[in-house]
Amino acid sequence: MSTSAFPLSPHNHQACMRETLAEAEALAATRGERLTPLRRRVLEIVLESHRPVGAYDVLGALARDGARPAPPTVYRALDFLRAQGFVHRIDSRNAFVACFAPAKAHRCHFLLCRRCGRAAEILDAALDQALAETARQAGFAAERETVEIAGLCADCREDASAGVGAA
Repeated sequence: MSTSAFPLSPHNHQACMRETLAEAEALAATRGERLTPLRRRVLEIVLESHRPVGAYDVLGALARDGARPAPPTVYRALDFLRAQGFVHRIDSRNAFVACFAPAKAHRCHFLLCRRCGRAAEILDAALDQALAETARQAGFAAERETVEIAGLCADCREDASAGVGAA
């Protein structure tokens, strides 16, 4: 069994998506919010891969569906999804990834593979505590926190050491 933060390749991504969508719908209802058809479709698009997705990628996918919403409409949908904790923003890539633990309050920490583009969310209470303590000791009041660690995932490191994809 892999201890990698990245999803196993292959993994049942359809089940992964279904479970996350069902959880998002239930949470929205519990909170008195509505996962409108557009918000749901935007979430589906972000969920389609474990790679960060930009707003214009979402617009392109919606256009392939036959919809033509204006960019502000997509940004509002992404803002809603982010406020609900259903997606996170990857600042360095100006893109969004789905949250696979939206019911659990947590900070945003990510491992970002520079080769395959996948993002893995880190859920680590010890890291959360260490960062909070560092801020506290500095007398710093954090308002927003995102940790992004760029490098190579285990699959890409293995491929690189085997010479896969070498030019």
